[in-house]
Amino acid sequence: MVWGVLEEMRIRSLGVIDDAVVELSPGFTAVTGETGAGKTMVVTSLGLLLGGRADPALVRIGAGSAVVEGRISLPPGAPAALRAEEAGAELDEGALLVTRTVSAEGRSRAHLGGRSVPVGLLAELADELVAVHGQTDQQGLLKPARQRGALDRYAGEAVSVPLAAYGEVYRRLRAVTAELDEITTRARERAQEADLLRFGLGEIEAVAPLPGEDAELAAEAERLGHAEALASAAALAHAALAGNPEDPESVDATTLVAGAGRALEAVRTHDPALAALADRMGEISILLADVAQELAGYADDLDADPLRLAAVEERRAALTQLTRKYGDSVGAVLLWAEESAARLLELDGDDDRIGELSDERDRLRDELSVLAQRLTDARVEAADRFAQAVTAELASLAMPHARVSFDIRQTEALDEAAGVEVGGRRVVYGPAGADEVELLLAPHPGAPPRPIAKGASGGELSRVMLAVEVVFAGVDPVPTYLFDEVDAGVGGKAAVEIGRRLAKLAKSAQVVVVTHLPQVAAFADRQLLVEKTNDGSVTRSGVTVLEGEERVRELSRMLAGQEDSETARAHAEELLATARADG
Repeated sequence: MVWGVLEEMRIRSLGVIDDAVVELSPGFTAVTGETGAGKTMVVTSLGLLLGGRADPALVRIGAGSAVVEGRISLPPGAPAALRAEEAGAELDEGALLVTRTVSAEGRSRAHLGGRSVPVGLLAELADELVAVHGQTDQQGLLKPARQRGALDRYAGEAVSVPLAAYGEVYRRLRAVTAELDEITTRARERAQEADLLRFGLGEIEAVAPLPGEDAELAAEAERLGHAEALASAAALAHAALAGNPEDPESVDATTLVAGAGRALEAVRTHDPALAALADRMGEISILLADVAQELAGYADDLDADPLRLAAVEERRAALTQLTRKYGDSVGAVLLWAEESAARLLELDGDDDRIGELSDERDRLRDELSVLAQRLTDARVEAADRFAQAVTAELASLAMPHARVSFDIRQTEALDEAAGVEVGGRRVVYGPAGADEVELLLAPHPGAPPRPIAKGASGGELSRVMLAVEVVFAGVDPVPTYLFDEVDAGVGGKAAVEIGRRLAKLAKSAQVVVVTHLPQVAAFADRQLLVEKTNDGSVTRSGVTVLEGEERVRELSRMLAGQEDSETARAHAEELLATARADG
């Protein structure tokens, strides 16, 4: 089922394009034009719509920003439509409107269905919507890691399921190994740390401080150090309140207040205000009596024992020794002791931990060996099918004698402990397994299979990549394929076969091809011509749909560089007739 079709793009102020609309066909659309006319801006524009990197150098000179707008039709229930709606986007009559703006200063903004969204969301949707292929992708296919990824993609769940399990075990093994290395390589440092902790805990245990003890002792020392002054002040205050027994003539506050109270009591019935004052005077008398009694008790209880003061100061000195080393207060010292005891328990358990981690590491390596073997087996099985399918496609692309194969190998581990067991050997492994995968090509009978990086010409590499994508289309299709000069280095019969194969692919998906080959363009359902104006820019009228005579003229130009050459026109008409007959 096709999950979306790119209907059109409007491009403004991007490169040589001033303002142009690119209308695309649901089937096969070919984009042609003179070299430098701006054909590749179609690829660049689509890349921006799909979350590609925003390069301010793309903004047309004199413009403040470049804008690319795209309209993608999506049926209800399409994964991309559901993801867009989750982000708050709205569909316009079953179509998703995508906008990307790049300012001349390098700022970039993205809008999806009228809603501002992160650029990363566009890249996320791209995986569901479009497969873009150009010259850089051909170079990428030369890398063994990309070749292994292509094989894994073709193999599907046979590889993806064990690969996911392998990845989890691999990450856990790395974590366990790192922790084990950290414990063993830092054993001396950890032993020294443990000794220091034991010493500190021993000092604290010897003093045995109590929570809040430092504050209580400070208060007691202050009181004992000033006992005589405190006792004298308490005695004088008590005499002033309750009188001096040794001086019967003395006048005290309690007696005076009591006399005042009796005077008021005698007349309180004559005036309520005076009665209230008499009540307050009675309260004062009671308060004075209480204070006098407490002062007497304070003086009796006050201990001026110099031995006790010496003991307090000695205890405070011991606590000060601890607070200098382990915390600003006794509370902080006790917290340090609690945390250090836990840390010491951890350090003392290193031997046990090393044993546990070693056992887990060995178990994880055994698991990884089993999963690595499963990956190897699945890749070998898929590689045979993949190679046969790509070889069959190459036969349809004018390479009937070419043979594609995969070299799947492992590198023996020099350190047995650093490898996993695959095929009875201890081999090097990585995050994707133990396999090194390389795509080989034998272009003709008798030629030895060689890595495509060394054994394929530019034209052959283009056809190998196209064959790989066609094979993928049968197992992991996307709605739209965009090829940027995938036919580079190809001509003659091979070019016709590429056009024929792209047309076949377009029966099940949308195919957009930027091409300079008339043999490819002739097979397109729609041909777009990109033309510059006299001032070197591409305007709205510079991207036109070619039909009838106009298409013959453009194909003639592509064939011979002359639009009015009768020979070229005849050849162009023949190409179109061949394409229509195949269709």
